[in-house]
Amino acid sequence: MTLDPVTLAVLNGRLEQIVDEMDATLFRSAFNPIIAEAHDASHGIYHRDTGETLAQGKSGLPIFVGAMAFAVKTVIAKAARDRDLADGDVYIFNDPWDGGTHLSDFRLVRPVYRDGRVFCWIASVGHWHDVGGAVPGNYNPAATEAWQEGFICPPVKLYRAGVYQTDIVDMLQSNSRLPVSLYGDLNAQINALDLGHDRLTGLLDAYGDAVIDEALVALRDRAEQLMRQEIRALPDGVYRARDFMDNDGVIDRPLELHLAITVADDAMTLDFTGSAPACLGPINISEATTHAACYVAMKHVFDEIPANAGAMAPITVIIPEGSVLAAKRPKPVGGYTETILRLIDLVFQAMADAAPKRSNGCAYGTINALSIAGRRTGTGAPWVMFSFFGGGHGGSDASDGLQHGNAPISTATIPPLEILEAAYPVAFRQWALRPDSGGVGRHRGGLGAIYEIELLEENAEAFLFGERGRTPPPGILGGGPGALNRFQFDTSEGRKTPRMASKIVGIKLERGMRVRLETPGGGGYGDPAERDPAAIAADLAAGYVTEKPR
Repeated sequence: MTLDPVTLAVLNGRLEQIVDEMDATLFRSAFNPIIAEAHDASHGIYHRDTGETLAQGKSGLPIFVGAMAFAVKTVIAKAARDRDLADGDVYIFNDPWDGGTHLSDFRLVRPVYRDGRVFCWIASVGHWHDVGGAVPGNYNPAATEAWQEGFICPPVKLYRAGVYQTDIVDMLQSNSRLPVSLYGDLNAQINALDLGHDRLTGLLDAYGDAVIDEALVALRDRAEQLMRQEIRALPDGVYRARDFMDNDGVIDRPLELHLAITVADDAMTLDFTGSAPACLGPINISEATTHAACYVAMKHVFDEIPANAGAMAPITVIIPEGSVLAAKRPKPVGGYTETILRLIDLVFQAMADAAPKRSNGCAYGTINALSIAGRRTGTGAPWVMFSFFGGGHGGSDASDGLQHGNAPISTATIPPLEILEAAYPVAFRQWALRPDSGGVGRHRGGLGAIYEIELLEENAEAFLFGERGRTPPPGILGGGPGALNRFQFDTSEGRKTPRMASKIVGIKLERGMRVRLETPGGGGYGDPAERDPAAIAADLAAGYVTEKPR
């Protein structure tokens, strides 16, 4: 049987729609604003034997979909060892070394059975608000082992042949500062899986298992063929880049990351040899997370390629054993977001020489994970405001960079201040673009932002996990860097800055005290002498820059 192009396109659309509906179901029913508003979650359909990505949603985080393939492989291996897989089983876990990212991200994996055998797997991942650990919200920049970041749940069955395991839920809730939020997010993910199962079953009933199987193989092959065509169009050669992490949050020295991209005919190698060894603090990432970051970076560069496992088939990733990019348990990995952003920056910098029209200046390079937590006056109920914040994206061959965007690891949104102010006892006294923060260039980097937040409760503690406070986001092809990240906080002795630049724990706040974030802009693209004078005049008039570039 050979599917005609129209039928294949229809089935591809149907598969994507199923996963998009799963995304929408979770976003509309989660309790936690990081999922409901920021869309820090994702869903996908995965191969029954290999765990490879077959389809992903367009609204969730791409980094999750890449990592989830490794999570599904973990479940496949466990089911094979235990020999007890049944229709109606659902596995749950957050283990970052077995296909995970960090402990806040909980994965639910479910087999889809047809005629007594597994046809495929579906999966859901979402960032839960609080999973224990030393720091509310779980971004602990001072962690030296994973247990200081939260509780670790290995792959266990949340459902056994369709029977809900309430003792598992009891244990999860008892380890969270916000058990009601956890319960709501968990059940929202269960509902998303139920919907995905029903929709996928309906599609299989309508077209038949053999037709869908053939379509999945054809879609993967097509993605691989298209990626090979794109790579073949690049000049053969080796393209190198290096960049730095500020520090690991524990020892204040930079960590160097290296990338060599080798293009040979229709294949590519991404080699991270020379990158720093695994460190004491929580900017380590697992090998699975490194692979997922490479997938996202390649999708940025080759954005027309379909989003399935075929896109990475022509690409070999070399990750040095024992490096910060291949951490083993129990190394802390809570700040994985910062490290994968730097890997994407490395790809942009290296690809600037191989395909300048496809690359761009580096984005702001940090999510600035900020937690403010305390107890309500009168009731004593705990509250945890966890959020991430935006910055500027890099200039490109086509245009200036996006102002105040979200990180390039995702399609998430920055939580609206109205939602944050309604949910927590804080007030945003400033939320604005940051002038002069974008790197100069023929096309300027986008501007970062300024956020100033005042505490309205009697007291609270604040914690920040950020980056790019020491090494700014680079431009490419002669473009200038974006501005450095800056963080300030009020104390009884005046306003101060963190010793670790953008990482700090245990800031004691009292009513009326503020914290202030000034996020980086993006790197510029091309020679700034080539910038259109009309664009310079418009920047000055809008206040994006405060003086004419020399």
